[in-house]
Amino acid sequence: MKIIKKIVFCIFIVTAYLYWQNNGIMITKYQYQNSKIPKPFDGYRILQISDLQNKTFGKHHKKLISIIKKQYPDCIVITGDLIDRNRTDVSSAIELIKQIVNIAPVYYVSGNHEHQSGKYQELIVLLEQCGVFVLENNKQIITKQGESIAILGIKDKSVNSNYQKVLSVLTEMEKEDIQILLSHRPELLDVYSQYDIDMVLTGHAHGGQIRIPFVGGIFAPHQGFFPKYTNGVHTKNNTTMIISRGLGNSTFPFRINNRPELIVIDLQI
Repeated sequence: MKIIKKIVFCIFIVTAYLYWQNNGIMITKYQYQNSKIPKPFDGYRILQISDLQNKTFGKHHKKLISIIKKQYPDCIVITGDLIDRNRTDVSSAIELIKQIVNIAPVYYVSGNHEHQSGKYQELIVLLEQCGVFVLENNKQIITKQGESIAILGIKDKSVNSNYQKVLSVLTEMEKEDIQILLSHRPELLDVYSQYDIDMVLTGHAHGGQIRIPFVGGIFAPHQGFFPKYTNGVHTKNNTTMIISRGLGNSTFPFRINNRPELIVIDLQI
């Protein structure tokens, strides 16, 4: 009986740990400092959602919405994989969107799962109907007290084979003081840095799914084993890239040492 009790106890501990790892949302905060930031945008707060993969946190996304509200974002950006190709639920994603657009303006770019789900066009129409700024190979100017910053967005590489061409067009438009790019894929930092983009917000790597202390993520799509870009801040030339570990799972159902993550970025002069 003692052995059985120990086994049951171990199963309980492992189950509780895995539940916490998959549902205990972390807030990771960064301060992005750049003298180019216009004075009215000093302290401007960006909240990043990435790789939700149709996961829900509480009924009607109640837990996630509560956490987002408490961060008081000036804008919310979504960097792809809002839905999942394996269990696509557009209505659940839109239920979340309808709530967060009432918190702050929402800017969106696609990930590979939107395109692989077969529901991409339906999703885009519904996002636009909700008032989301869909930035698929486009840009949006945010103005404040006569000053401006630009949010650029690029459609996912799965259907957008020439990132260089798109970025060349986007960045050659009239330049604002600060350009912030939303893109799903972190493995393309070398490409982003060629265009003097100030900050890039990405996801896709799911933090490496399983993280080993002092080593990092085990595997990331399009990077393979022991990938270089799975989380945190990376810089090259004049470009700073911030990678979200994301919120949900896809093919592999568990996160280990890799809790779901929301990113909060405060702009500073």
